[in-house]
Amino acid sequence: MPSAFQFQCHFVLIFLAASKGETRYLEVRDAGEDEPFLLLSEDLKRELSAGQIYRRSLRCIDMLSIEGQFTFTADQPQLHCATFFIGEPEELITIDYDFVNIDCQGGDFLKVFDGWILKGEKFPSSLDHPLPTSQRYVDFCDSGNIQRSIRSSQNVAMIFFRIHQPGNGFTVTIKKNANLFPCNVISQTPSGRFTMVIPHQHRNCSFSIIYPVVIKISDLILGHLNGLFLKKPSAGCAGVGDFVELLGGTGLDPSKMFPLADLCHSFHGSAQMKIGCDNTVLRMVSSGKHINRVTFEYHQLDLQETENRKENSIEEFCFPI
Repeated sequence: MPSAFQFQCHFVLIFLAASKGETRYLEVRDAGEDEPFLLLSEDLKRELSAGQIYRRSLRCIDMLSIEGQFTFTADQPQLHCATFFIGEPEELITIDYDFVNIDCQGGDFLKVFDGWILKGEKFPSSLDHPLPTSQRYVDFCDSGNIQRSIRSSQNVAMIFFRIHQPGNGFTVTIKKNANLFPCNVISQTPSGRFTMVIPHQHRNCSFSIIYPVVIKISDLILGHLNGLFLKKPSAGCAGVGDFVELLGGTGLDPSKMFPLADLCHSFHGSAQMKIGCDNTVLRMVSSGKHINRVTFEYHQLDLQETENRKENSIEEFCFPI
């Protein structure tokens, strides 16, 4: 039985593809259908590879992982709508307003949020994002023509909107841009491999996997040697400027998740952990004094793995009693 968090994230739990090459050709179906995602046709693949822009209408609740031009036109009052955008970990998202016809004075709004927000929880968290929360919102009704192009700070962004008058709506163009040093990331898939590098920057970076997973850290380079600790009231990496922590929980915001383990030393080898939480986050805290790097791989936890411990596993968390 899926948890409430997983149900709320039906279009956010992104089974975009088993193969990385397929992900850009997937889109969300209407809520309530048996299959959450639809593989686009071979004809559309050829059109996209030929450089033609992809166009389609937006639904009130939608999720997109491809570039293109997207239009929403209200057929009735739509008061609680949102579109979630996601790219590859190494991509940023640019949202351009092409056309907007909404009644700001009548209570309509169209806002971009730099990241994702769901039931009051944000990704990246306020602790990990370079901007204060108030500056992560861009309201078209406030900015108008002043800011018609907004770029995200990570591989996810969203718009949420309210339109009262049928026939009103907007058109946006979505583009992807390369990000040389990805920091905060939501994984599109339940398995993968990633290397996070923070080059002499004082910042915190989180990699979020919205699945129960086995995560294995194979390489960690920090600017000091201090040890490996499980989280305890009097233990951990407190006072250490550079470390990696593993978090688990049932929501979207890493700052509200349960701290599971700290890794405070550089090593080459394997540190593995099984985390049965709805959301697993690997978070690197960097003082800016060093070039920090961590390489890890992960795959979705299955029932057999919840029953059998593996060697070199730190601990198991979030499993039902």
